[in-house]
Amino acid sequence: MVTTTSRALGASAALFLALALAACAPSGGGSTEEPAASASASADAGAGADSGECTGVAVVVELPSDLEVADSPAGTTCVDADAPILASDALAEAGLETEGTEEYGDQVVCRVNGVPAADFALPAEDGSDYFETCASMPAAFAYWSLWTKPAGGEWGYAQEGLATLEVAPGESIALLFTLNGEPAAPSA
Repeated sequence: MVTTTSRALGASAALFLALALAACAPSGGGSTEEPAASASASADAGAGADSGECTGVAVVVELPSDLEVADSPAGTTCVDADAPILASDALAEAGLETEGTEEYGDQVVCRVNGVPAADFALPAEDGSDYFETCASMPAAFAYWSLWTKPAGGEWGYAQEGLATLEVAPGESIALLFTLNGEPAAPSA
């Protein structure tokens, strides 16, 4: 039985997610100049993507360890950058494509490289299956979140969305798919 409190908590979590992933375009009067960056994804881990020695921007995609999906986008890619780069550009250079929702567009990340697929059953804690349609906000128990990590720092929720967030060389961004509370934060 779903209570009003449970619904309110779910709606609050969904609103927080929308705000955390908001990708609003700059308002009028803002600069239309794009950040300068030399962005080309490293083809191999030799560029330091897995060793923590990425001199560009590390792009991390993480899924729950017990979630088995075909063609998983999980992994770390080092994107060459010698100046700040938009998070959306870093993802593109890393070969990642995000899909938004019908209601919120690209302000909310619904899928990364097609994950979770519309026909993929996501197990809810109550034992039921959930299928992500990308119509509105993803379920509060199965969603993508955007994280940032400054050079030498700790992971934290991004305060901007993919379209406006800039990351500098030495910094990292992560797209984390959380299912039933796991993982709670990036492990990389």
